[in-house]
Amino acid sequence: MSTARDVLTAVYKAFNDRDIERALATMHPDVDWPNGMEGGYVHGQEAVRDYWTRQWGLIDPHVEPQRFSTDNTGRTVVDVHQVVRDREGRVLTDQMLQHIYVIQDGLIRKMEIRKRSSNVHVGRHQERYKEGER
Repeated sequence: MSTARDVLTAVYKAFNDRDIERALATMHPDVDWPNGMEGGYVHGQEAVRDYWTRQWGLIDPHVEPQRFSTDNTGRTVVDVHQVVRDREGRVLTDQMLQHIYVIQDGLIRKMEIRKRSSNVHVGRHQERYKEGER
C-alpha cells in the first residue's frame, strides 16, 4: 500500500516530467484541483488534464517538494519550491508555497494552495524530503 508521501512524490515527478497520464493515475476520478492561473477549482481527472494542457501551453511551472507534514485534521501539507517561467525561459515567479492534500483510498481527492507563512503551524508530524529516502 502506498503512503501519502509516495503518492505525492509520484505526482510531483509526473507533473515536472509533463506526464499527464502518470499524474492522473495518482488522483481520485472526482478530484478537486485548484486552478492556480484563473482561480477556483477544476473537478475530475479530465478537467485536470485540460487545465494542465492549457497551463503548459502558456507557462513552464516546476514544483519541488521540500517538506512533508500532517496537519491536525489529517491532511498532508507539502512545502514546495515553485519556479514558473514563461515560454521563453524567463522567471515569472520563484516562491515557496504550501500544497494541502486530502488523500482518500490511496488517491488524491483534493488539493489546496496557500502562501507559506512562517507563523503557520502545520501539525503534529513533519519530515524533510530527500530523493530516495523512504
